[in-house]
Amino acid sequence: MPARPRLEVAALVAAFLLVHAGLGALDLLDQVHQPAGDVTGAYRFWIDEWRSTGQLVGVSLPWVYPIGALPWMIAAAAFGDAAYPVTWLLLVTVLDAGAAVLLARRSRRLLWWWLAFTACLGPVALARLDAVALPFAIAGVLLVADRPAVASALLTVGAWIKVWPAAIVLGLVLAGRRTAAVVAAAVGTSAAVILLALLAGAGGNVFSFVSAQTGRGLQIEAPVTALWLWNGALGLGATTVYYDQTLLTFQVTGDGVAATAAAMTAVLLAGVLGICALGLVARLRGAPAGEVLAFTSLGLVAAFLALNKVGSPQYLTWFVGPVLLGLLTAPRRFRPTAVLVLLLAALTQLIYPWFYGDVTGLRPPMLAVLTVRDLLELVLLGTAALGLATAHPAHRMHPVEAPFAPVDDEGAPPSSAEPLAAQRPV
Repeated sequence: MPARPRLEVAALVAAFLLVHAGLGALDLLDQVHQPAGDVTGAYRFWIDEWRSTGQLVGVSLPWVYPIGALPWMIAAAAFGDAAYPVTWLLLVTVLDAGAAVLLARRSRRLLWWWLAFTACLGPVALARLDAVALPFAIAGVLLVADRPAVASALLTVGAWIKVWPAAIVLGLVLAGRRTAAVVAAAVGTSAAVILLALLAGAGGNVFSFVSAQTGRGLQIEAPVTALWLWNGALGLGATTVYYDQTLLTFQVTGDGVAATAAAMTAVLLAGVLGICALGLVARLRGAPAGEVLAFTSLGLVAAFLALNKVGSPQYLTWFVGPVLLGLLTAPRRFRPTAVLVLLLAALTQLIYPWFYGDVTGLRPPMLAVLTVRDLLELVLLGTAALGLATAHPAHRMHPVEAPFAPVDDEGAPPSSAEPLAAQRPV
């Protein structure tokens, strides 16, 4: 390996270790903001309850998460309660290292972007369940061109940990990339997970995470909640912020909250169906499968965030998969989106953990930051919709933006290789 690539690889290794060690230290040592509160206050608590009572969430009891999340929480207890947060962070770091190797083999620029995103999002990027699902999603994204069935299986595993990777599977189906194999892999993987859960005694609780979402109220980080937050801050309405002890989230009360929370399920469904319709029309119009996949995945994730009644800082990790897809398949069109997602991550870190007390205390400066962040999520939703509506037929695309074309570290296809779109059918 020439000297310059060796130096860059060394720099990447150093950056990976620095980001993970720095954020991990904040998770472990910051007792004021407690960015790892879910790990120590929820994940470890559930496992402790299982040990002391024999009642296990997702198996004996209904649960808010898919059943695939449970093995990782149990694994983090391997070295005892005191070591639980350290074990969790080491587990996430090992998974991230595997994803980083895969990214570096495809394009080191992609890895630089992901490390920058992780640093911008802050300690919550490692100390939530989404951090376990993300490496599976990244591996799936990198395999969509060569092995779509394997990619679908990996993404489905991720979806059974935290639901959002299912958006990329749906994007694969709409893009028409070996649809039968993609669907078969997703169904087969889901069947295996469900069978294991049933053998463990989960029964109907294996699907309890679906019903657990429908009864939730308006969470303070959901864009739709901004109206009540500002009403409370400006004294225009009887808005209060409270902590839900069951769901472990901050929500609001006020006039119209219950009706709005009930309506948001339909709003979210309409947004998802709208993006799916745009993706299908783009594909039927002859747009490149890779571009349809990237913009559809981006749109679905943006809809899940912008049109939802719940919201949490770690949800920003959901954008990583679609952005990587976009940078792989249509880099010129996705570079502004990649920069915008970095900005969103940085704003989110300001909100949580550093000034979350100002948000729950309804202080206008941080409500303004939260509002800007929420508006930018709507911008990403509009960007995805516009991208699908304006996607050009494949024969008009520049070779750099051919479907599933590999990119080198300058963002262009290797000079000695044809675009993947020319080598295999889509």
